[in-house]
Amino acid sequence: MSEAYVKHNTTDGICTIEFFHPQSNSLPGAVLNQLAETITAAGKEEQVLAILLKSGGDRAFCAGASFDELIAIENEAAGKEFFSGFAKVINAMRTCPKFIIGRVQGKTVGGGVGVASSMDYCFATQYASIKLSELAVGIGPFVVGPAVERKVGKAAFNALAIDATGWRDAEWAKQQGMYSEVFESVEDMDEAIGAFLEKVKTFNPEAMAEMKRIFWRGTEDWDTLLMERAATSGKLVLSDFTRNAINKFKSKSEPHSSNEA
Repeated sequence: MSEAYVKHNTTDGICTIEFFHPQSNSLPGAVLNQLAETITAAGKEEQVLAILLKSGGDRAFCAGASFDELIAIENEAAGKEFFSGFAKVINAMRTCPKFIIGRVQGKTVGGGVGVASSMDYCFATQYASIKLSELAVGIGPFVVGPAVERKVGKAAFNALAIDATGWRDAEWAKQQGMYSEVFESVEDMDEAIGAFLEKVKTFNPEAMAEMKRIFWRGTEDWDTLLMERAATSGKLVLSDFTRNAINKFKSKSEPHSSNEA
């Protein structure tokens, strides 16, 4: 696999949405927009009972924002437009009337942590460590922050945001509530996901939609809030500090992309 994509298919009531990027499943603007549109469309399909959201490949779940796109941003408007892609994905997941079940097979960084936090129920492997690395490159987890804090609580979010270079393992993420279940292998995880989805398919769709509204109550201002946060990130990404930090990260071998903000 060498080309980025977002693809989906619906089988027996389950819509599987998969995204991929050759750079550790990073999320450039085009992929973010397509992912948000695909989630929104699936939520409107009557035959869809639930959504399984996953990434391609067997290593990283998501490396966050593309460093190449971050460094190419030339003005605040372009910066806000890029970071609004993460806002669109989170808001699409938030307002989708279907349960979104997550499959996190490996490490996830920055914006990927925001995506995992926005799942309604999330499966992961023991390799699915998490990191909010935004502060390390001069930005901050502004757009994903509300989603992460909602899922793990303020104290755990603060720890993740401040310890911007440290990984937290999958068990830690489970203890904080980000992951619902953690497995030793992808095979065990996929078997459990299959059995879980079989149960979900027996639930009343109207009841699930009402539960979804209850789960996300109190987030009604996020359409505005996350766009305001995107503007903050779009401004900070232009600083010399951030550009120097991104170039330094790009020169390293670990994740080919990074964050969110």
